[in-house]
Amino acid sequence: MADSVIVSPVEDGTRLLRWFLRHFPSMPQREFYRLCRGGQIRVNSKRAKGTEVLHEGDAVRVPPTIAGYAVAPKKDESGENFSLSDLEALRKTIIHNDDDIVVFNKPAGLAVQGGTGIRKSIDKMATALFPYAKISLVHRLDMETSGLLVVAKTQKAAQVLSRTFQNKIAHKEYLALLNGDVVETRGVIDNYLLKGRVFDSPARENGTGAHPHHAITEYEVLARASGMLTWVLFLPKTGRTHQLRLHSAFCLGAPIVGDDLYGREREMDVGLKSVLSTKNLFLFAYKLTIQHPTTGKIMTFRAPVPDFMKPVMHLLELPLP
Repeated sequence: MADSVIVSPVEDGTRLLRWFLRHFPSMPQREFYRLCRGGQIRVNSKRAKGTEVLHEGDAVRVPPTIAGYAVAPKKDESGENFSLSDLEALRKTIIHNDDDIVVFNKPAGLAVQGGTGIRKSIDKMATALFPYAKISLVHRLDMETSGLLVVAKTQKAAQVLSRTFQNKIAHKEYLALLNGDVVETRGVIDNYLLKGRVFDSPARENGTGAHPHHAITEYEVLARASGMLTWVLFLPKTGRTHQLRLHSAFCLGAPIVGDDLYGREREMDVGLKSVLSTKNLFLFAYKLTIQHPTTGKIMTFRAPVPDFMKPVMHLLELPLP
């Protein structure tokens, strides 16, 4: 007897063929269409043509003969490298959603943009979550960084938001735990970055002729712990690659905890070291203020602290701004 499967919220708007390829990734498309022609695949008891768009709560009739196709092939025929559970996990991170934008509380370790060697990314997964939208990235977070990420859902919204970030109208605040004692309580770091290096002037890099990019970061020390750690609020005025990580390590002399790229091992109390024994980067995009691309309303979003940071904040009594 055939089984009926109810379409979940994360599958709303998915075409029937894509739905089957997600659930039965080894099934050839020709077999799918053969089953449709034979009336063995149905949606809400009606024979399927194969072009249907599914909605949450729809009942899809699944023939028992295709159970063996649930095993993934060596190469994903659906063109996707994430699962429904991945989509559901991402859906639960949504802070705000409307017709123009969606704001995620991005977990550490999830790439924002797909590319070579990237199994799953927010741009591809958001496209699957919102199949009727035109998903566009308007700013970035490093894969290792957690926190607020706004994504445009229309072309117009993408154009307006891109200008907002380029013209420094958007206001971003990050929290970071630094491995070292930052002496100055507050300050402004103003220099130039290129390829993981810091420069005092915009002069061309020797040997390449490339111009370093201007990078400005305001910072405020919120707390210190045992003279070995510093809890900092960062307010970047520019958005260069690895800007906060480079400014922490090379300008403040205190790399971000968990930064394997620019960090270094330091002597630390055994108790602190055990608490900080995590592979996660202690850099969190905590607060984001933007102007809505359609309504013009100023909107401020705050994200809950990531789970891996909570015990450390509790132990060290680290405050939120």
